[in-house]
Amino acid sequence: MVSIFPCLEATVPIVYLNTFSDEGRKVYEAAQAAGCPPFTLVAISDLDWNHDMASWDSPPAFKNAEPCTGGADDYLRLLTKEIIPTAEKELAGVPCWRGIAGYSLAGLFALYALYQTDLFSRVGSMAGSLWFPGMKEYLFSNEPKRWPDCIYFSLGDKESKTRNPVLRSVRQNTEEIQAFYHDKGIDTVFQLNPGNHYDRAAERTAAGMVWLLNR
Repeated sequence: MVSIFPCLEATVPIVYLNTFSDEGRKVYEAAQAAGCPPFTLVAISDLDWNHDMASWDSPPAFKNAEPCTGGADDYLRLLTKEIIPTAEKELAGVPCWRGIAGYSLAGLFALYALYQTDLFSRVGSMAGSLWFPGMKEYLFSNEPKRWPDCIYFSLGDKESKTRNPVLRSVRQNTEEIQAFYHDKGIDTVFQLNPGNHYDRAAERTAAGMVWLLNR
């Protein structure tokens, strides 16, 4: 499902947010409440989360979880060839820049997308699943299709405090990935939020988008 929250002004930025259920409106309203500059939000939901957002196959990260089956390339094709052109046909003008953002696995996907397409110049990876096996190494050893202008990272301060050896790496990986882009001269920040992975997801997503919009 694609929901567009348009701005009537021409040429404002546009942010593509991959999200679960109907978080798009909540995120948009939270961003407006935080006093962000004008922008258009395109929220894509009803995704096959562990497939569409996963760059490659990966076993379940914790008990009772589904495995990840790497469908990101197929979904990215749908996003770039169909969703983006259709959404932007409705707009008043050409966006001055395009951003991609997401929470959890969608935050992982937002970074992965940089390496497959040059359409996005700003990235928000909120509570990004950067524990994902092989992702840090992939980001460090490949060249993005376009180096972004800025990247926002955030994490809950309790997310890495777990006995799970896979998930426990999330904070260290996030900090190393953020430092990697910072060393490339990219405007980037790492924000630590109180709470675990599921606390205030819409507000934390909105905070990342507000940061991107204010650069």
